[in-house]
Amino acid sequence: MHDSLLLIQGDTMPFTLHLRSRLPSAIRSLILQKKPNIRNISSMAGELRPASLVVLPRSLAPAFERFCQANTGPLPLLGQSEPEKWMLPPQGAISETRMGHPQFWKYEFGACTGSLASLEQYSEQLKDMVAFFLGCSFSLEEALEKAGLPRRDPAGHSQAGAYKTTVPCVTHAGFCCPLVVTMRPIPKDKLEGLVRACCSLGGEQGQPVHIGDPELLGIKELSKPAYGYAMVCPPGEVPVFWPSPLTSLGAVSSCETPLAFASIPGCTVMTDLKDAKAPPGCLTPERIPEVHHISQDPLHYSIASVSASQKIRELESIIGIDPGNRGIGHLLCKDELLKASLSLSHARSVLITTGFPTHFNHEPPEETDGPPGAIALVAFLQALEKEVAIIVDQRAWNLHQKIVEDAVEQGVLKTQIPILTYQGGSVEAAQAFLCKDGDPQTPRFDHLVAIERAGRAADGNYYNARKMNIKHLVDPIDDLFLAAKKIPGISSTGVSNWGGYALACALYILYSCAVHSQYLRKAVGPSRAPGDQAWTQALPSVIKEEKMLGILVQHKVRSGVSGIVGMEVDGLPFHNTHAKMIQKLVDVTTAQV
Repeated sequence: MHDSLLLIQGDTMPFTLHLRSRLPSAIRSLILQKKPNIRNISSMAGELRPASLVVLPRSLAPAFERFCQANTGPLPLLGQSEPEKWMLPPQGAISETRMGHPQFWKYEFGACTGSLASLEQYSEQLKDMVAFFLGCSFSLEEALEKAGLPRRDPAGHSQAGAYKTTVPCVTHAGFCCPLVVTMRPIPKDKLEGLVRACCSLGGEQGQPVHIGDPELLGIKELSKPAYGYAMVCPPGEVPVFWPSPLTSLGAVSSCETPLAFASIPGCTVMTDLKDAKAPPGCLTPERIPEVHHISQDPLHYSIASVSASQKIRELESIIGIDPGNRGIGHLLCKDELLKASLSLSHARSVLITTGFPTHFNHEPPEETDGPPGAIALVAFLQALEKEVAIIVDQRAWNLHQKIVEDAVEQGVLKTQIPILTYQGGSVEAAQAFLCKDGDPQTPRFDHLVAIERAGRAADGNYYNARKMNIKHLVDPIDDLFLAAKKIPGISSTGVSNWGGYALACALYILYSCAVHSQYLRKAVGPSRAPGDQAWTQALPSVIKEEKMLGILVQHKVRSGVSGIVGMEVDGLPFHNTHAKMIQKLVDVTTAQV
């Protein structure tokens, strides 16, 4: 039989109990009684770890178990009791609260109606109830120490603030509630070291769910936590948020059962139940996180694994070659593809522009460089179920409408997308276009992407590669990018045609990355293998891109350098150059590490 160890602080001296067959009755009496003063022994008995308790009617137990399994980040379920043995996990558990202090909140029909030092008076009701043990063994203080940072308890209090977010947990059978998080301010230069220490020590519960502006989680004021004491974020430091088991309190309230109990914030029991998803101790490159700054206003950082980041850097290196000797090397910025793809992964709504009317003596004047990469990115964003639209010159609207219709018909795109135009006129017009009702607090788009798009020169004109003025063919869509710089919450990216393919591939890598995927979903909802996702079929391919170029040729769109209506882009043949580039990007993207 299992040998569990409990340490109880008595009136004169501590003594140890080795519990064997008497474990059930011993634990039941310890939890029900008010008298024993039971102190924290986590540092003395390495097998024991803290857990919070939720006690529910037997009829709700299966549903709550599945609710926890669907939201393992904030609700890591260690185990549960059997009916009529409500405090009897398979192994040992003791309270770590002090004598006479409240240990439980009592809930009646969803409302918290009081606090209790013990549940002794409810012994009859408990016979038909089940106790759930939720892990809270991740020690942020230990991670802070490992990262070389001092512990900072709020004003000397032991329980740091916890905040209700607007991030919904995955609902199940009447259990529904927002995610609750804890926060610590961290110096910018220590962010990555701390995140790695947290993941090493705490596994899934140790990985932050958000780094940056609290309002991105729906938290209006850090000075007003839902539980515990507020933490102050000094200037120059960044708020970092972790999932909290206190999320369970909202779940208990949501089910509106006649009677339920839950541990008061800051009160735990000690148990040797083990988390099935316990951290491995030594992280592999697939689990070691890198932290990347992706936005200043609002402040936002993202996380991806070392291996995912390295693959995206390899994609950036591949598209940086210049077979046409166009002298574009100086335009490349290190890690720009990684930053752009991370930003796009967080975006809800994306606006893409393309179309370069270099052949001003022909109809249409567009070139084949740009639309293929734009459509490839659109296809992947569609598969990720993001809102996406294309914006083009008004005179070219009919052309792009037909191109998109043909792309849908031939299976390059899944569904039709909005095609927009913008004639500009003023800064106010650009802001009105980008924001709902012109209000910069409510942008319509999170990210703007320009793929092979003409930009205004210093003299106010637009030029092609031959230095011919093509202003009469170009709408001032670049004004939107300039206006976006002053609107919080809108990021922008400019890439080449190959860059469009690379962004789609980088998004595939990020969504296949367990570290980034958990960060995106804020540790709520089930994690799914890439093979279970529709977006795995949306990668660019040689077959799809050959179809796309064929559609452009059908509509008499010409190669940029040669002016030929044929299967080439910028004077480079599709099969000998572009097909090889696309296949190389896909091979790197899908390669097993």
